[in-house]
Amino acid sequence: FELLGDLYTLPMEGGTATRIIPGITFDSQPRYSPDGARIVFLSDRSGDENIWIANRDGSDPKAITKGKNTRYTSPEWTRDGKYIVVSKSGAPPGGTQLWLYHVDGGSGVNLTGSDERRQLNPLGAAVGKDDRFVYFTERTAAGSVYNQMNFRWQLGVYDRHTGENFRMSDELGSAMRPVLSPDGRWLVYATRWDAQTGLRVRDLKSGDDSWLIYPVTRDDQESASTRDLMPGSSFTPDSKALVTSFDGKMWRVNVPSGEATPIPFTAKIEQKLGPKVQFEYPIDEGPVRAQQIRYPRLSPDGTKLAFTALDRLWLMDYPSSKPRRVSSMDAGEHQPAWSPDGRSIAFVSWSDADGGHVYRVGADGGTPQKLTQIASFYSDPVYSLDGQRIVVVRGPRAERQEDFSPQGRGGQAMELVWLPAGGGETTLITPFRGQGRPHFAKDPTRIYAWEGSRGLVSFRFDGTDRKTHVKVTGYKNPNAEQASNASEVIMGPDGEHAIAEAQHHVYLLTVPVKGGEAPTVALASPDSASVPVKKLTTVGGEFLSWAGNGKLVTFALGRTLFKYDLDAAKAAEEKEKKEAEAKKDTEKKPDAEKKDEKPEPKKKPAYEPTPTEVIVEAPRTKPSGTVVLRGARVITMKANDVIDNADIVVTDNRIVEVGRRGQVKVPAGARTIDVTGKTIMPGLVDVHAHIWPAWDVHKTQVWEYLANLAYGVTTTRDPQTATTDVLAYRDLVETGQMIGPRVFGTGPGVFSQDNVQSLDEARDVLKRYSQYWDTKTIKQYMAGSRQQRQWIIMAAKEQKLMPTLEGGLDLKLNLTQIVDGYPGLEHTLPIMPLYKDVVQLVAQSGIVYTPTLLVQYGGPWAENYFYESTDVHGDQKMRRFAPHSDLDSTVLRRPWFHEQEYSFPLAAKVLADIVAAGGKVALGGHGQRQGIQCHWELWAIASGGMPAHEVLKVGTIYGAEGIGMGKDLGSIEKGKLADLVVLDKNPLENIRNTNSIRYVMKNGELYEGDTLDQVWPQQKKLPRQYWWDLEPSPRKTAPTRPRITTTNGATSRR
Repeated sequence: FELLGDLYTLPMEGGTATRIIPGITFDSQPRYSPDGARIVFLSDRSGDENIWIANRDGSDPKAITKGKNTRYTSPEWTRDGKYIVVSKSGAPPGGTQLWLYHVDGGSGVNLTGSDERRQLNPLGAAVGKDDRFVYFTERTAAGSVYNQMNFRWQLGVYDRHTGENFRMSDELGSAMRPVLSPDGRWLVYATRWDAQTGLRVRDLKSGDDSWLIYPVTRDDQESASTRDLMPGSSFTPDSKALVTSFDGKMWRVNVPSGEATPIPFTAKIEQKLGPKVQFEYPIDEGPVRAQQIRYPRLSPDGTKLAFTALDRLWLMDYPSSKPRRVSSMDAGEHQPAWSPDGRSIAFVSWSDADGGHVYRVGADGGTPQKLTQIASFYSDPVYSLDGQRIVVVRGPRAERQEDFSPQGRGGQAMELVWLPAGGGETTLITPFRGQGRPHFAKDPTRIYAWEGSRGLVSFRFDGTDRKTHVKVTGYKNPNAEQASNASEVIMGPDGEHAIAEAQHHVYLLTVPVKGGEAPTVALASPDSASVPVKKLTTVGGEFLSWAGNGKLVTFALGRTLFKYDLDAAKAAEEKEKKEAEAKKDTEKKPDAEKKDEKPEPKKKPAYEPTPTEVIVEAPRTKPSGTVVLRGARVITMKANDVIDNADIVVTDNRIVEVGRRGQVKVPAGARTIDVTGKTIMPGLVDVHAHIWPAWDVHKTQVWEYLANLAYGVTTTRDPQTATTDVLAYRDLVETGQMIGPRVFGTGPGVFSQDNVQSLDEARDVLKRYSQYWDTKTIKQYMAGSRQQRQWIIMAAKEQKLMPTLEGGLDLKLNLTQIVDGYPGLEHTLPIMPLYKDVVQLVAQSGIVYTPTLLVQYGGPWAENYFYESTDVHGDQKMRRFAPHSDLDSTVLRRPWFHEQEYSFPLAAKVLADIVAAGGKVALGGHGQRQGIQCHWELWAIASGGMPAHEVLKVGTIYGAEGIGMGKDLGSIEKGKLADLVVLDKNPLENIRNTNSIRYVMKNGELYEGDTLDQVWPQQKKLPRQYWWDLEPSPRKTAPTRPRITTTNGATSRR
């Protein structure tokens, strides 16, 4: 059997287990051969998981497969001992298939890979008395494992003589993980019944099914099932009993009576862990240095640079002058575009209340000229080649105001228009669905735009004569049938070359002229592409653009602009090639010497683009003065300290004193706010906060920020922001341009498409985060094999980045990453309950586990329970801070589950055990119902029996420490930043009192919880928010809608 990735043997009567295969490798799912002489098992000792066999004592291990990025599940011997049957996924054809491998070698035979059977996703192969038939579990319908409304696994059997398969069950709760007795009499399988899993037994002589034992351990059909749908079981050689596991123990279950006898055992578990990756990051308090320049554009003569930072337009003499604002407008200024003569810059504005326009400003700044006559949503302006017209994307203002999706450019009613360069009416070109921005190339009569899967297209000013020039793809996941599309492609001034962005890298490609269907150019492997392709970046780049009349390419990372000189690069590469050939001729070595050569270190590129760091600074918002919060109970989160009748003294933005009233020094002139009878706790720290405000052209106030702050969330960390827009939004909050909690983020996740193939490549990828984006933390999102994931954490440690993880509904993945030293884990461990082995591993590893029960892995989402049991739609505070349409989109029509179906209390019990064992759990609201979601998450965590004080630590100090900011955040202590919540009721008495919010203090500024009107250091109302005016006013003569009433005549709460 297996424990934490090590293999053990145990006498049938129990006793002390013997570890036969130890080590940091993850070895799992062992099975004895029919003669008992060998075992088959899965192991990632090669860096990728593969099938291995060894002698029964673990000696002489030998790999049967040598797969890359391949997943194997539940290997099983055929009765003759010559073959292994296993479920395999990760290679064509798609999905999971049953494969047959000979123990002496070969590449294997696919048993179920035909088009007819490719969607079976067979798991848990079982072979009985007759090798002809292979039993398995098949998936009867595709669909998401999240919030499953029904179950879809049934038994199947494959006939090795005919190649046919047959359905063998039709159970409401599925039928899973078949086990056959050696004598061919019995078939045991698992099924779900009333939210619990039991074992049924089929008499293969009569075909009758009956319950064997109920309940047993919970099945895994609501996650990725990477360890199969149930733990492995096996019949005794005499076919009289089944050896299985449940309740954290091993059992011998007599067949068919179901009488269960425990098999007592002890096992000494020793697991080596990777080095700890833990850092402390002080909170910046000096001037805000803009972390990102957006849409940087060099002037036609290359002497000036225009760009957006802090959502305002800036201009500088390139490369060395200090940037300066080009206007004094109080609205967002985005996406500058130079006129061909370099005298003017066009840009678009956006205000949440007033909409946007196209403006033009002189190259030396001044008062911008409004060019458009109607307020709309505008984006991506570009001058025509003769400078007489401006082409721009336009959408309805109201559509944009009401579109709360991050990628929303203003709903679906987008169109491409042009207007005179001096201003005036717009003229429709065509409805627009492009992903990229419109631009021009060599032909002044044609407008180009990237349309994703449709390719790079062009058309005339009236939208006619549409042509597709090229399709461009990026990385292809080995499990995917098609490669992903490039995210941007821009035709060059010569009309023969284009630049493209894919997976955060910039490429140069040749665009061939070809009749008929447009050619496809794959960027992932430039050396084998169909046309010349050159990768221009090592670390990465975005906001790409042509410059210098096609001689230069510019792109940016963070606040650094890169200029790539194509001619200089070509010359440097040709020079390097000649020098290498000359060196090769003079340094020829005998073959014997070549064998002893060490691998060459990573070679520096022959040419590297010129970087220019662009510095834009603004004052950081910070209150001034001293305020005393007097008389409340303070739950400090420093150990278990609770101070009754306390004084908290805050000067500017830090806590300078905290203690019993009358025992702390209060400066003269301090303002005192009486909070007698209240309870004060630190502000909530949400370390899994997907907020994702509008990308590209930014909102001027993010409603999600207001909602979270009003509900007591004072710090957010978004693990996987999808884009880098969070860098700009973070700066806007820090400068006071926008109200919100502290905003941190990992930036885009590190995915498999980053295609890390070495430690050096991992270092390059992570430089984006450490050197340019300054994210402090990253999210490693299932980025390949275990070896690839190890390279990433090694590079992270070197660059002082703290990585957290995507759980991926995969307990095996989670365990290996905990062992490898990752300091953070996002999402629920999908198998439950869990016992001492896993609980102790999580606790002793020091990983901070953020379960996000609201979107639980392994069961219905906990958020459904809270939607069902609370009136979110009628909550006036929620209606104030959440736009009505966004609220309706999540509240009005939802899946419904009976209370018994929810398993989040089971997952929460694991959390309670981890914390009791000394481990740390953190709060992650996942951005579900912005504002209230963090309270729901805390209440769900409490359902597993965790003491209230520990639940509050989950929401505060544990999360702050988990993102490396525990020295400044997460507790109420002298010297820490003043982030706290004043509650009307005591959450130690009832955890649901966390939502009785009277005041919220963030960075020393105090707000009313219900309104976000500021109380300190100034008294001022929250400005009127634009979404308050989006609702219709019912007509006075409208009839009253009927209400649902209960049988006693009472009105439904809904």
